[in-house]
Amino acid sequence: MIKSIEELEKFIELSSGERQWFEAQGEKLPLLVSRYYLALIDPSDPLDPIRRQVIPSIEELTPSPEEGRDPLAEVVHSVLPRLIHRYKNRVALLVSDTCATYCRHCFRRRFTATEDKIISPAEIDGVRVYLKEHPEIKEILLTGGDPLTLSDQRLEQLFKRLYGERNDLTVRLCTRIPVTYPQRITSKLIAMLKKVRRGPIYLMTQFNHPRELTKESIGAINLFVDNGFPALNQAVLLRGVNDSVEVLEELMNSLLFNRIKPYYLFQGDLVEGTGHLRVPLKEGLILEKELRKRLSGLAMPTYAVDLPGGAGKVVLTYN
Repeated sequence: MIKSIEELEKFIELSSGERQWFEAQGEKLPLLVSRYYLALIDPSDPLDPIRRQVIPSIEELTPSPEEGRDPLAEVVHSVLPRLIHRYKNRVALLVSDTCATYCRHCFRRRFTATEDKIISPAEIDGVRVYLKEHPEIKEILLTGGDPLTLSDQRLEQLFKRLYGERNDLTVRLCTRIPVTYPQRITSKLIAMLKKVRRGPIYLMTQFNHPRELTKESIGAINLFVDNGFPALNQAVLLRGVNDSVEVLEELMNSLLFNRIKPYYLFQGDLVEGTGHLRVPLKEGLILEKELRKRLSGLAMPTYAVDLPGGAGKVVLTYN
């Protein structure tokens, strides 16, 4: 994993704005990029779409007034330190605060890389009690950070303890590791998940650009899908990454061909320091309109925005 400017400069030449971030970043989301994902960057292109997702820029340090650290009000909706209950029938469990790569558009910057590490046995017990007391909860999202930063053994323990209280839950395994570090997805991991599951487990991925669909990442997805774990994708609309209809069209068709259902295309959240990556809503609606002309219903994702203040998701479409 690449964590420092010294390591990074062995692979790419930094721009002045990127250098300035390293000089001034302070307590902001740190740099962390897997060597695998870094190798996808074209080092000769300062505007490379893979680069924009993971190499920090000085623009992150000038947030706009409407941005905040917790725009979706997850803290307000946290019924336990790691458990968010914003929608009646589902909860999100922050399993880990670490990822294999820190994305610069991360909407959970208040939590990611904060040294909270992984969920403890006591915290899991608290979640079990809450699930028992709230039978209206039908789905649980394992997220973070990234839940696949846990070892197979710890993941197995987590699943067993959750299923020990509720074996009627639909689980969403929310991870970007198939994109940023597909080597983590092994036959051993899949065998463990098959052994412990008591109901459906859906793989929720985040491919944002066609170049992320590599031989390695597709192989990781195949391990899941071939063993009965459906894969869905939640892309984020990002300036300079996928804000063209041609790129989005290629991405969605490639996802579908590789058995990954395009599920959502999210408008960027109002997270501090992400304004340079956020596409104006008007432009996003134009893209959505054009995509509908080009894609089948199966390939077309739902364009949506998560409203500030925890008001929930709203579907966006051009009228």
